[in-house]
Amino acid sequence: MITAYLSNLLAQFRNDDEEGQTLVEYGLLLALIAIIVIVALIFLGPIISQLFSNVAQNLQRG
Repeated sequence: MITAYLSNLLAQFRNDDEEGQTLVEYGLLLALIAIIVIVALIFLGPIISQLFSNVAQNLQRG
């Protein structure tokens, strides 16, 4: 039963070239978005960390 399901699934991937291309395009978009998020966190990380430190200091004082 599982082997029949897997062979049917693989047959669909072989027959649908356009769906494979779409899947690759989505993968590339996901990788690009991940890279943008990582770069943004690298540059904005220290600023956000300082902001939270300031908030914590103000809460401890008050």
